[in-house]
Amino acid sequence: MQEGTNEQTLVKYMGALRTIAGAFLLMHLYYFAFPLWKAVGLWHPVANQILYRFQTAYGMYSTTWPTKMLCFLFLALSCLGTRGKKDENITWKSVLWPLIFGGILYFGSGLFFIGPFSYRLSLWGYALYGGITVTGFILLLKGGILASRMLGNKLLKDVFNIENESFDQTRVKMENEYSINIPTKFYYQKQWNDGWINVVNPFRATMVLGTPGSGKSFDVINPSIKQGIEKGYAMYIYDYKFPTLSMIAINHYRLHPHGYKTAPKVYILNFDDPRRSHRCNPINPRMMTDMTDAYEAAYTIMLNLNKTWIQKQGDFFVESPITLVTAIIWFLKIYKDGLYCTFPHVIQLLNVPYTKLFPILMSYGELEAYLSPFMNAWQGNAQDQLQGQLASAQIPLSRMSSPQLYWVMSGDDFTLDLNNPAEPKILCVGNNPDRQNIYGAALGLYNSRIVKLINKENQLKSFVIIDELPTIYFKGLDNLIATARSNKVATLLGFQDFAQLQRDYGDKEARVIQQTVGNIFSGQVVGETAKWLSERYGKVLQKRQSISINKQDTSTSISTQMDSLIPASKIANLSQGTFVGSVADNFGEEIEQKTFHAKIIVDVKAIKAEEKLYQKIPVITDFTDRDGNDHMEDMIKENYKRIVAETKRLVEDELARIAADPDLCHLLESAE
Repeated sequence: MQEGTNEQTLVKYMGALRTIAGAFLLMHLYYFAFPLWKAVGLWHPVANQILYRFQTAYGMYSTTWPTKMLCFLFLALSCLGTRGKKDENITWKSVLWPLIFGGILYFGSGLFFIGPFSYRLSLWGYALYGGITVTGFILLLKGGILASRMLGNKLLKDVFNIENESFDQTRVKMENEYSINIPTKFYYQKQWNDGWINVVNPFRATMVLGTPGSGKSFDVINPSIKQGIEKGYAMYIYDYKFPTLSMIAINHYRLHPHGYKTAPKVYILNFDDPRRSHRCNPINPRMMTDMTDAYEAAYTIMLNLNKTWIQKQGDFFVESPITLVTAIIWFLKIYKDGLYCTFPHVIQLLNVPYTKLFPILMSYGELEAYLSPFMNAWQGNAQDQLQGQLASAQIPLSRMSSPQLYWVMSGDDFTLDLNNPAEPKILCVGNNPDRQNIYGAALGLYNSRIVKLINKENQLKSFVIIDELPTIYFKGLDNLIATARSNKVATLLGFQDFAQLQRDYGDKEARVIQQTVGNIFSGQVVGETAKWLSERYGKVLQKRQSISINKQDTSTSISTQMDSLIPASKIANLSQGTFVGSVADNFGEEIEQKTFHAKIIVDVKAIKAEEKLYQKIPVITDFTDRDGNDHMEDMIKENYKRIVAETKRLVEDELARIAADPDLCHLLESAE
């Protein structure tokens, strides 16, 4: 009841103000158009006396402005207090037009009484003046009423909820001897602010997600490589689209070599162009101290060649070929102190007929347990099973029987202990998207050996950077992330989507990687990945405004509720170069706001200026003779033939040894 009474009282007050405004308008028109009123007989002595007193006492009619302004003031007050029904269809355009034209007509009509016009007005002139003034007054009244009914709703102005979902972020650069610092710009409180993404502890691993073209490499991976070199990290870089990342690493080190106490050597592995590749034996016998090293090497190479096996680990026809390859690797390790312990020799030895291969391996007591599944099938005349076991190893590995792979993998230019304080290294390994299944298997073998060798105490800080992670199977990656922090091993993983990682690594291992990474950068991603990220960033208290419109009135209510800080839909629609994510901190280097949603700032001019100084990857092995003739193909083929001949001679020598030993000759008899 009280609310209804207040509403009625307000309506009365607004009506009174509008009446006063109309009265002032009539008084104004009566005075300034008096000849017209006199001509038509609408005048009165009392009215004349009242107007005369206003003029003599206050000077209100000395010009047209005082009474017009009083009239306009009361009209404006009456409109401001109007509580009409709100209409969401009323826009500023529909309000401004009557206000502008009304103001022009209402105040502009005063030109009739300026200068010579004031002495030449006819009765029609006075009538025109009155008509223009009244029209302007009506338009102003209309514009004011529309303005009072316009729906003043901030929620309708911010339809994408940008203001609610913007938040303050780190503005200070927090740098230490290990950190990676990336400048940004972020939107907060209706303006763009300068900020920093501070990865103060890269040893807790970093994950860079994003669909193709989202800016993963350009905005995050490339700056990480450069800053890692400037801070003296030993580096391993997996370059899926060789030589994109390798060019950056090699040239940036050439231009900024001062971050290292001991100058590192730069090495390249590139199967496509042996001229620009070093040679390295991934199963160097000096680097294998236990049978488990041989098993991990076999495990990695076989699972890279057969990605479907990753989710079938433990199956008989998965473990059998891995076991056989393990036995061959360890045999080559102990045979003549590892003289022929290279992966090309493993491939060649695996293709030796099993009637010769099994007796050789069985002649070494430490390999008997590994050969038992094959010997049982052989002695039990289970030929189909035995052929299946052998084919599971021979067929995939035969795809790697390439002279170029043999050349690169049979040399010994360097070892894989990249963070050795005495011999630090920057290693760039190149893949080829057209041959990724073959090259990925070989590179996966290097990766597994590197992981084991760098994750040790008292070594230099090192950086493992892997772009397009799902293109290779990185054995032991989850363990590296979980345990290498204390050994100063930083890991940066770039890939497109968690679904891609689950497909190639299996659900369990992909989930471990997903849950143990401390620093996350994400460009545009969709689906389950976007939902998971949104949940990780949490919720924040946000304002909500609701509007109720009925025939009589419009009511607005404001409430608060917890909602996603960065919704999945926003992550799915990020622009190129814009990233969301979170970082981990350290004791003594706490970061209050770890979550970020910002556009990464890249100094394109500085990058282009540096790229002009880049040099091509140099020729490492020169296959030309003094006369300028290229002998690369001949030398690579000779290396291939040498490995084949050495394997053949090894088999012959071993069979002769077994035949001459009374304790072992029964192995050949059983083979016959």
